[in-house]
Amino acid sequence: MKNLLTIRLDKDLERRLTQVAKRTGRTRSDLARDALRRQLALFQFEALRRRVLPFAEARGYLTDEDVIRDVS
Repeated sequence: MKNLLTIRLDKDLERRLTQVAKRTGRTRSDLARDALRRQLALFQFEALRRRVLPFAEARGYLTDEDVIRDVS
């Protein structure tokens, strides 16, 4: 079952959403769902990062480059 969510968009955001929908052949709803999924994933990632940061810093991982260096 799908639920309905109503949101208000300012004119510029609505115009940009409509343009991208036309250009990509996707619906505005599909684009909005995709954007919401991405934003929620980003929030989840940032929350996880805040939780593990003290452990990483204790082991000398102070920057993204430190992690990339050891993972690569």
